[in-house]
Amino acid sequence: MTTTAASNATDLRHRAEVEAGSLPPLLVQAEQLAGSVLLGEHGRRRAGMGDDFWQYRPAQPGDSRRLVDHRRSARGDQQFIREREGQIAQTVHIWVDQGGSMRFASSLDLPQKIDRARKLALAASILMVRAGERVGLTGTTLPPRSGNMQILRLAEALSHDDSTDYAPPEHHAMIPHARGLFISDFLGPFDELQLALTKAADRGLRGVLLQILDPSEEQFPFTGRTVFESVTGQLRHETLKASALRDRYLERLAERRDALDQLCRATGWRMGLHHTGDSAQTALLWLYHALENSTS
Repeated sequence: MTTTAASNATDLRHRAEVEAGSLPPLLVQAEQLAGSVLLGEHGRRRAGMGDDFWQYRPAQPGDSRRLVDHRRSARGDQQFIREREGQIAQTVHIWVDQGGSMRFASSLDLPQKIDRARKLALAASILMVRAGERVGLTGTTLPPRSGNMQILRLAEALSHDDSTDYAPPEHHAMIPHARGLFISDFLGPFDELQLALTKAADRGLRGVLLQILDPSEEQFPFTGRTVFESVTGQLRHETLKASALRDRYLERLAERRDALDQLCRATGWRMGLHHTGDSAQTALLWLYHALENSTS
């Protein structure tokens, strides 16, 4: 190798290292996780990428102007997007609970629930974008798009914490007949989740609920004098005999899981459970299969 070529290679490597160093750590971890899953048949683009007309829908914040159907929009004051059938099947709305309850880990050897939730959501998004799909958040802050730039936007959006103990699921601006992915511990108020999933189902959305729990939340290993306090400090309970609460706690946890199962059956969604002590790779593979099979 000549001196000039060696110098160019060194400069290129330096620029690559600087570029990689500027990436959010979440994105780096999600890329590694997505890369660990052998795509095989999942690397293909979905059928339905043709031009078969599906529907007109009102334009939303973030939609490109080139997608506007000017002939349909000229009939009134509102702009409309002309969507193809394949575009509907390839759109995924994601909601990740970023409330305080998700920032819990019972051991330094375990990730916080929110860290695992973010990584799985972003890794799943990477796989879907590679398969030619559009991915975005529920609500109007980040509408579904395709491409690597959207992954960067998702990484940024998923890096913000919510100040409340339990963040309510966002259910606005979801495209009819798309798919959804909701990730949370689902230990907060049930009514808000029920409203969000019912509205999604009314619009023809099908998808996946993935419940993420710390192992201690399943086992309740506490005994003696114990102070239970929420991550944000808004809730606090002290007991001298924690073991006396165990049976009632496990009963309430089973009741919540049964309610989640019933809600999923009623709305046509799938329910999954993941513990932060288990393999993230296994969870991602299940999640990607579940999303593939959740089309309405």
